[in-house]
Amino acid sequence: MYFIETKSLTKSFGDLVAVNDISFSVEKGEIFGFLGPNGAGKSTTMMIFTTLLKPTSGKALIAGFDVTKDAKQVRENIGFVQQETTVDEYLTGRENLLLQAKLNHIPKNEINQRIDEVLELIELSDKQDQAVVTYSGGMRKRLDIAGGLLHHPKVLFLDEPTVGLDIQTRRKIWQYIKKIHVEFEMTIFVTTHYMEEADSLCDRIGIMDHGKIQVIDTPENMKNALGNEIISLVVDGSNNNNSFLEELKKIEFIKKINEDDLKLTLFTSNGTEVIPKIFQISSKLDIKINSISLTQPTLDDVFISYTGHEIRDDDSKYNRRREHAKMKRLRQ
Repeated sequence: MYFIETKSLTKSFGDLVAVNDISFSVEKGEIFGFLGPNGAGKSTTMMIFTTLLKPTSGKALIAGFDVTKDAKQVRENIGFVQQETTVDEYLTGRENLLLQAKLNHIPKNEINQRIDEVLELIELSDKQDQAVVTYSGGMRKRLDIAGGLLHHPKVLFLDEPTVGLDIQTRRKIWQYIKKIHVEFEMTIFVTTHYMEEADSLCDRIGIMDHGKIQVIDTPENMKNALGNEIISLVVDGSNNNNSFLEELKKIEFIKKINEDDLKLTLFTSNGTEVIPKIFQISSKLDIKINSISLTQPTLDDVFISYTGHEIRDDDSKYNRRREHAKMKRLRQ
């Protein structure tokens, strides 16, 4: 059974097409991720899924309900944790969850049990009576996630769940997401621009760039499709560079070549045999190789292969924006 399904989903803002005719589906119990840079259309898609935006055209179904026609039923079946934390700093952890429980119309006789349940799951039971202003960034994010679980949603949406956090805290959040997935047998949809996050968390990944889905598959299949190894080399500028590239393409084990100025990335199934051939060709054409390396493929390589560029990480912009918002609140 598909818990998320889209058909030719499109969202435009004037001349800007933020989500461009995407179609895909997510099965029950799957952790599915959208991997892409800021501005790729990931968050816009999620806002459509959570009924915060209406699509320009196409269709999206969540747990069998249409996001446009059945918005109320969609909201009843989803949990949504936004990029920026939404917890109230001046309430305690438990008070925040009590507020969420009331907003989600959870029966009064079940509220305390559910709050106890999620506090234990995210390991904040001992901090529940402390004001959130004393919490670390990771603790606030865990509390945010807990709020999205209280009404036992069928689908949990996590929009950039670890953005702005240090790598140790990110990994801790990943552990909690995996734990939630097992405990609640929940379908989880994640957006991220962190390669390691997508690789660690997701059963399948959709690489998104400029509003389009470039490919959908498991992280392992994506990496294997490129070849077993990656050869990166940097050459000196030469009139023979085009001839060099054409000769490289003739090597039997090379599956694909990406060219970025004087840097070449070769996806190959047999690097130890390919490298001597590269040097033979460079010697024949009098091409100087400044550096060469042989590595295993990563999701970074997959992303470059499908988009032609590296992912753009805008954490610094996010942190500046978050600090600006915080200062604005303090001045009010």
